[in-house]
Formats: sequence, structure tokens, C-alpha cells
Amino acid sequence: MAGRSLIPEPFGPLQGVRILSSGTLIAQPFAAELAAEMGAEIIQIERPGQGDTWRSLGIRLESLDDGPPIATNWIQERRNVFCVTLDLAKPRGREIFLGLIPSCDIWMESSKPGSYGKWGLSDEEIWKKNPKLVITHVSGYGQHGHPNYVRRASYDAIAQAFGGMMYQTGFPENPPTRAVPWTGDYITALFALWSSLAGLRYAMTHGRGQAIDLAQYEAIHRTLGGTMIEYFQKGLVRERLGNRGSGMQPLDSFETKDGFVMICAGAEPYIRLLSVIGLNPDDPKWQTAKTQLESIEGIELDAILRGWVAERTTAEVVGILNAAQVPCSSMMSAKDMAQDPHYRARGMNIEWDDLQAGRVKGIGIVPKFSETPGKVWRGAPKLGHDNERVYCELLGMSNEEIEALSRDQII
Repeated sequence: MAGRSLIPEPFGPLQGVRILSSGTLIAQPFAAELAAEMGAEIIQIERPGQGDTWRSLGIRLESLDDGPPIATNWIQERRNVFCVTLDLAKPRGREIFLGLIPSCDIWMESSKPGSYGKWGLSDEEIWKKNPKLVITHVSGYGQHGHPNYVRRASYDAIAQAFGGMMYQTGFPENPPTRAVPWTGDYITALFALWSSLAGLRYAMTHGRGQAIDLAQYEAIHRTLGGTMIEYFQKGLVRERLGNRGSGMQPLDSFETKDGFVMICAGAEPYIRLLSVIGLNPDDPKWQTAKTQLESIEGIELDAILRGWVAERTTAEVVGILNAAQVPCSSMMSAKDMAQDPHYRARGMNIEWDDLQAGRVKGIGIVPKFSETPGKVWRGAPKLGHDNERVYCELLGMSNEEIEALSRDQII
């Protein structure tokens, strides 16, 4: 475990864990930031002078100090993180990087396979500095495999396409669509974090680290349920169904007088739904309608339910069905979620002070721990904000050395 922490007041279930993060954009750095919200100390490396593209991608807010506008994505997803700049392509930059390794528990990175090896930073060289280090490599196609694939570039939508998610997403009459906002990246981030912590548990028990090879498309592919069993065992290919489920109804979106709702009623909720919309639950044909969607009975039930929903407002449908314990929700927009009493009751949207944009409000901490809750102790930093603190406190550099490294564009 890491030594003296840079975090002023330890908190959360991951206090004492130090993670060095050198990836860019979404998946891998988001994995590190989730750990930061749970008390881990995250040192995020960025390129000198340029920084991470995530700082400026998408909608931006104005900086309080006349600096460049800051992306809302960056504000939300770099909280609690220590940001330093370092040029790993330069020999002195690599020396500094290796100097940080002994005090870290996990190193996460995202790049094409072989990128760090070209700089003399192979896993074997890094383990010479810290044999207990857990190394997590995140890439589009993995560290090994077919030579025509492993060096391919990849982003969220590419991984969704190659991983099999996109083919099943959307409506059958339309082209496949990506899941938004960055679903493939966020799925990959969750795999990156849990596997890194699993690796850390092993290192703590056995005294040695190991490398984790996480291909983004594989993280996505792992979430496809029985898709591949259906193909290998029965020759079936899952197709797009829109919002409709397969094998039972209702599981679909329905249009109300003023919007849309999602209804999913299986087992006992299905019986209660029939009663609510005025149908006899004991009539055998409605049992046929439940599982045989394209039968006369199935089509009739769908038409009756759509008619019932269309006669009412969204609030009425949601109120009536939930009162009867039938799962139903409106399609929540950002405005809806901001005003919803349950979001408020659980403190899902919180305020904090961003280091550049000032007081902001966004998504809070997930999940909620009873004994060691996570928190936001500071906002997302400027480029190189923590250079002096990290390099001086962890590596014993002087202010003069920091200034010289900055002049030479090493940090």
C-alpha cells in the first residue's frame, strides 16, 4: 500500500491505495477517478502543454481565471484527482515516471500495445522498480491476438460495433445505433477498476503484482448475456428489437398523451397489470398473450395496453401502475432528474467547488457505503496543477528542479 498520502484527510474504503494513471479520454482515467471518489489517491499524467483531449471535448463552461473553457465532462470526471504533466517520450521524463512507481500500488494506462515498451517501459522493467505493482493495460483490441487487429485504433463507438453491442441496439427498421453517451467506455472503466482491485488483493496476499490485459471490445462483449450461447448452440443471431423485450410482454416503451413511459411486467406484476387495464387475469388467452407476442392474443394485448396508455398523461400512467406495483417509469431527461424527489432524497446530484469553473452541481457518489462513504473533496484541476506537490513530496525535488523541468518541457 502507498506511503504518506497527498490527500489532506483520508476517507473511503480505498484510503491508502495509490494509483498512477497515464491514459487519456474516457475509459481508463474514469476507472481511476471512480477509485478517487472512494478515497484512493490518483496521480493522473498528462502531456505537457497539451493535456488530455477530455478537457475540451463537448460542451464547456467558462473558467473563472480567464483560462480556456473547461468541458463539463472533465469537471464531472476528474474530481479528487492529482494532475501532473510529464513527457514520457523524453529520457528524463521516463526517469521521473520510474521514480513514481515504487510508491504506487496500481499503474493503469491506455494505449496501443507496445507503446510503453518502445520507451523502455516494459512491464518487466517496471516490476524491477516495484515487484508488487499491479499493471492494467486498457486497449481497443488487447495486448495480443491476431496481428491485423491488435494495433488498430479504437474509440467507444468502434468497440461497441466490434464487441457486438451496436448490432443489437436500435429498431429493426433502422441502422444499428450506438448506446450513449459513452457506454462502451464506461463499461470498460468498470472492468478496469474491479480487475485492478482484484489484482491488488492478490498482490497484498502473495507479495507480487501481475499484468491485466483488458480489451475494450471484450468488456463490451462480456455484457451480451446469452447472445453467443444462442448462436453456438442453436445458430440464432439476436437482432434489434428497439425497446421491446423478447419472449414476454409487456416490455416496451409506450406513448402517453404527453410523452413516453417504459413498462415491464413479468410474473405477478403481469397479473396486476391485467386487472388495472380492465382485463380478466383468469382468462387463459392472456397467458398466451404474455409469451407469444406475435399471436392473435399477443397482438390484441399490445393494442389494448397501448390504447389504455395513450388515453392518459405520463404522470397518470406512472402513478397508477406503480401504485399497483407494476414496474413503470417515464423517460427521464436531465430536467426531470434534477426535479425528481427521489433523486433529491438520495442526494444523487450534489454541489462542489471546481478548481476552474467555481461552484458547480452534478452527479454525486455511487454507490453509498455505510461505514466508509466516498466524497468529493476537491474539483478537477488545471493542467499541471499538482506538479510541485507530487514531484516535491514524493520524489523530493526542489522548486528549482521543477522550474527547470518545466522550461525543458519535460513536465
